Amino acid sequence: MYANLYLFPFTRAPLEEPWVPHLLEQNPSTATSAAVSTTLIALLWGPFDASFTIWFVYFSVDFHHVETDGDFGVLEVEEEERELLKFQYHKGPLLNGKISINLIWYGKFKPSQRAIISDLITSLSSSSTSKPPKSPSVSTWWKSTEKYYSSANKKLGISLGTQILDENYSVGKSLTTNQIVKLASKGPHSNAINVVLTAADVAVEGFCSSRCGTHGSSNGARVNGKRYKFAYIWVGNSETQCPGQCAWPFHQPIYGPQSPPLVAPNNDVGLDGMVINVASLLVGTATNPFGNGYFQGPKEAPLEAASACAGVYGKGAYPGSAGNLLVDPTTGASFNANGINGRKYLLPALMDPKTQACSTLV
Repeated sequence: MYANLYLFPFTRAPLEEPWVPHLLEQNPSTATSAAVSTTLIALLWGPFDASFTIWFVYFSVDFHHVETDGDFGVLEVEEEERELLKFQYHKGPLLNGKISINLIWYGKFKPSQRAIISDLITSLSSSSTSKPPKSPSVSTWWKSTEKYYSSANKKLGISLGTQILDENYSVGKSLTTNQIVKLASKGPHSNAINVVLTAADVAVEGFCSSRCGTHGSSNGARVNGKRYKFAYIWVGNSETQCPGQCAWPFHQPIYGPQSPPLVAPNNDVGLDGMVINVASLLVGTATNPFGNGYFQGPKEAPLEAASACAGVYGKGAYPGSAGNLLVDPTTGASFNANGINGRKYLLPALMDPKTQACSTLV
């Protein structure tokens, strides 16, 4: 099981409302009972948070022609089908307890690039440093995931774990999804999320054509005679392959409304794009690790906590605009969260499961 993350500059209007297709009444020529099963296809375009610039969302809906006294019928939608359009909990387990996030670097990354991601992970925990970053902070953003947990004893605590370097491209420069899972399995299997990060010169199945990143789960090694599932994430560096698809808003989008790209807060379009995608998939992994947690839409193509708020980074976001963000007066870089070591990051809005609205830091 895995879920893909797509990136495009599309936002809802109004942004505070979850996107729901409008069902129009029809004027049938007869008033006999009939039922037609069809599929609504929503074409959304512009970046969101981890992959393709054009994103199709499929909702299977049953339309029923209802018998009436007059010549007019109305469309009814089965209640169970309506549920697909809601962002909701599907009664499966969420990740909880103390979890280490292990980074597996595949290909050539500069030490300065690796530090951007490792500082992001460390910044997620408010207790990770004696000198907390300025507000708004990365840890405040992550703390909002607590809204998904029903009781205090089930909260998730995360920390930076081990880092594995594979600079010699052990399985080549063109990878399949199965090879990504095998690379992820090099990390610890117990109480862990293993994050595979591929370099700019590595092609991955579906990368740029349909996704910028993925999260999923796989069976790990046996521990005390019992086999556990481990969670994994993959994100690629799109700098040279498809920055307009996977690094928006730091690069001009290929499709949709055209606006000048923002200045990347860490001066690295590829890595700052990866930050957005890693952050989005971490929240998706925590709140929907096995495909039956929190999401909207069909299980096969779920909209998760971050992907349900596609393209929204600050208040006032609209198609082609990430919203009203903070700007570094020295570099001109746009950001919405402060991290450790003076880091600045751009992080996606998250769906609030209680209000059903996209929540932003700024």
